[in-house]
Amino acid sequence: MASGRTNSNSIKMATNTLVDKIWKFCDTLRDDGLGYTDYLEQLTYLLFLKMADENQHKFDLPEICNWDELQKLQKGELMTQYESILKTLAKSGGMLEKIFASSQNKIHDSFKLKKLINLISEEDWTSTEYDIKGEIYESLLQKNAESSGAGQYFTPRPVIAAMVECVNPKETEKVSDPSCGTGGFFLGVLDYFKRNKTLLTDKK
Repeated sequence: MASGRTNSNSIKMATNTLVDKIWKFCDTLRDDGLGYTDYLEQLTYLLFLKMADENQHKFDLPEICNWDELQKLQKGELMTQYESILKTLAKSGGMLEKIFASSQNKIHDSFKLKKLINLISEEDWTSTEYDIKGEIYESLLQKNAESSGAGQYFTPRPVIAAMVECVNPKETEKVSDPSCGTGGFFLGVLDYFKRNKTLLTDKK
């Protein structure tokens, strides 16, 4: 039990360190006139591109979307290639087209774009051991709320887990979250099913 808590604490510390890096980089881009919302949007595009590259067996990625090749580029070549990737994915069909529809690059400094790509390259974003993506997204929202004085935007995960445990949802039931923000309750239900080894079925 102690080792499990130790491992969880280590993961949390590593995640917090990564969040701090990403948040500080947000400050750097803000100096160039890129607002928080724009930064989160650009970060999301790059994250989805990296995750799609990590799961090429699930996505029929166009050849231009190779993450390793993108990471090797510099300056003007990097900017041109990245913008071409966004345009290609916006017309690629399926889930990726929905994600990248109307996408455009708002990071106009190639050095800073390169730095963000390298930062994202340091992690395995599709690891099944821990939802680092969700933690980072929620942490960035929280940091933005704290800096703007707007308060929290999401329900803490321990509270979500406790509420889901109390509801004890069944796979045949529908989940409704009228105040859905980051989708925490939906993810909480999925996590509940996984922890209880419940088979999810697609019932129409």
